[in-house]
Amino acid sequence: MDQRLVAADNLLKAGRVAEAADLIMQVLTDAPDNPANVYRILVHQLYQQKRYDEGAIWAQAATERFPKDFALWNMRGVILRRLSRYPEALKALDQAQKLDPKSPTPLVNRGNIYNDMGAGPAAEAIFVKLARQEPRNAEHHRSLGRALLAQKKYEAAISRSRQAVTLKKDFVDAWLDWSAAEAQRENVTGALEVIERAIASAPGNGRLLEAKATILRRMGQMTAAEEFLMSLLPLHGNEAWLHYALGGSIADRDHQRANAFYRRAVELDPAKLDYRLALVESLERSRYGDEGANIEAAYQLYKESVKPGDLPLEPRNAKVANELLIRVCAFDELERLGSFRDLGRGWAEDGRHAALLKQLARVRTTEDRYELVEQHRIWGDRTIAAAARNPIRPPKKTRSSDKIRVGFMSSDLRRHPVGYFAYPLFENIDRDRFDVFVYSFYQGGEDVVQAYIASKVTGFRWNPDISVHDAAQMIADDDLDMLVELGGSTHMNKLEVMAYKPARLHASWLGYPHSAGLRTIDYLLVDPYLMPQSRDLILERPLELPHTWYPLDPHAFRDDPPVDPAPAFQRKGFVTFGTANNPQKYTLEVLDAWARVVAAVPQSRFLFVRPESGTAQFRRNIEAAFAKRGVAADRLDFHPVRGQHLPVYNEMDISLDPFPQTGGTTTCESLWMGVPVVTLVGPSVFERLSYSALMNAGLEALTADTVDKYVQIAIDLAGDTARLAELKQGLRERMKASPMGDTRQFAIDFYETVAGAVTADLSS
Repeated sequence: MDQRLVAADNLLKAGRVAEAADLIMQVLTDAPDNPANVYRILVHQLYQQKRYDEGAIWAQAATERFPKDFALWNMRGVILRRLSRYPEALKALDQAQKLDPKSPTPLVNRGNIYNDMGAGPAAEAIFVKLARQEPRNAEHHRSLGRALLAQKKYEAAISRSRQAVTLKKDFVDAWLDWSAAEAQRENVTGALEVIERAIASAPGNGRLLEAKATILRRMGQMTAAEEFLMSLLPLHGNEAWLHYALGGSIADRDHQRANAFYRRAVELDPAKLDYRLALVESLERSRYGDEGANIEAAYQLYKESVKPGDLPLEPRNAKVANELLIRVCAFDELERLGSFRDLGRGWAEDGRHAALLKQLARVRTTEDRYELVEQHRIWGDRTIAAAARNPIRPPKKTRSSDKIRVGFMSSDLRRHPVGYFAYPLFENIDRDRFDVFVYSFYQGGEDVVQAYIASKVTGFRWNPDISVHDAAQMIADDDLDMLVELGGSTHMNKLEVMAYKPARLHASWLGYPHSAGLRTIDYLLVDPYLMPQSRDLILERPLELPHTWYPLDPHAFRDDPPVDPAPAFQRKGFVTFGTANNPQKYTLEVLDAWARVVAAVPQSRFLFVRPESGTAQFRRNIEAAFAKRGVAADRLDFHPVRGQHLPVYNEMDISLDPFPQTGGTTTCESLWMGVPVVTLVGPSVFERLSYSALMNAGLEALTADTVDKYVQIAIDLAGDTARLAELKQGLRERMKASPMGDTRQFAIDFYETVAGAVTADLSS
């Protein structure tokens, strides 16, 4: 016997398994004619160490050398399963079954593969047979439950999971499956009860404890989740999952604390990609300290953590990567994440509506626009189906008065752009005709805007710790004629509430410039300019406001900060183009158009007024994009600022709008500060937001329908210094005199439009 095999055996006995496997590989490389048992030991050890790629190579070599060895074929199938190479795995297991038809092992492994593939009927057929043969085998019942759950046969799946834990009280996987089945049929309270029972049967199990925290978070009980997890620190403080779960429980409220927990999770388990990307996401969203440095740290950690072999990422992690890479304009890396279709549908099917917002700017073709609608529809149908599994009590349909009852659902009715744009609706309520309710799930403290709105409405329902189902029931109990959601899928909003149909009619306005995706939303509020060019570019019926989508509330659009009476070009001696738009709206085509403009206007510069400007990678990528058009880096200015950006518009002469997703708030702010905006108008709602503001302000000449026209308008405007000076002095007053500035009339029009829809519905 080769003495190296003796040494490998000793290493195995000493627990030095990785060294043992490496030594056996050396032996077999030098002397491949060793007996089958040596190959079995090696393949088994590689599997145990999760070295699946190497295991697959050696399993193939072993079965080629020993084609009648049952164990090697079976192990080959198991390893290929771990690599998600399912067709090859099934072929290997077929061969194993032929070699030993009486063995149940290949059949079990085949059933597990079908479960992994989501092939519920095929897995069910196998595990029904196995459960009959071995009715006391808890694993078979658990696997059968998985197959049934994949087919949404919830009661049957729960019955099998229950049987599995009856046979094996501490069967953690079966308890988790049972809880998951309850959650998937929208019985979240039942899911929590199951986990509580599981913890009693298997005390201290980290997976069960983590599952309890996850369910509490899903129920909206963020404080309870944090308190529960903190109570586990004395006994589980050295377990990575606990720090990861704690980070997830508090990230929305305190990124600084969350980052500390995520860092500890990475320290304890540095190989876990989920932990690393959770820290990446939290750093990217951190606004404490130096925001640009936080984003840069997130990018560097991402580069260190995600290798080409990790792609494509599963939907949750792909969302994290996508949002980060967008913020630093890493467009080449973005392309490698996946196609527009595959990423969008993956997010939609995984229930990640917030990720679809980032798809708007990626639209390039007519086909993309319709694909985007379909992605939202996929998410919406999935969400409606989930709501139907645990319906609410419908609205009472009883009337205590003849008033129209209107509800607004948003967690942003506070010091936030949505709050400021909506403010006139609460200042100008006709109390003889309308009862108005507000629903907020905001997790921070009350500010003066929220307090004012609460003082003006019939009911302000503020509940940060509430589940989607219970929020829908709360709204249904108010017996609304129309519920208007203002938030889309932005932070702390609960768009899924609309799937429960808690009001007679539903509408979307302001917060999301596209169809949300829910067939239960009846209307999308638009104005004459936002109306899409084709009706089938939205899912809802358009409900048209007569003049404008935006009211410029004077509490937000104030005379302070003042417009500098001297245009920037007069003070500087050159024209400054710029943007304050979020990089989620940038594309290579946008940057190329901006660079064309700067290149064509001698001595001109471009100013980025964004927090990302403090991020080294953002600046490098922007500079590289402009360099392709011959624009040197010294003609680019970066102003890293958040929230205090309005005075910086005094350093800008012309704002260039991104496309296809155009500005909204930024366009209004730019015009208010005397800086004209050049926009490219497209067919969809999200391509027409700036168009609406410009048309209402009488600035149609600044709108283009092709990129070439967009570029030329910007170049021509830069050359018309008299026009620039005139706009600088007159834009603010022009905005005040426009329909956007007449906030009282806007509110009257809004409520009349809602009343018309309600009346039409009642009479139909």
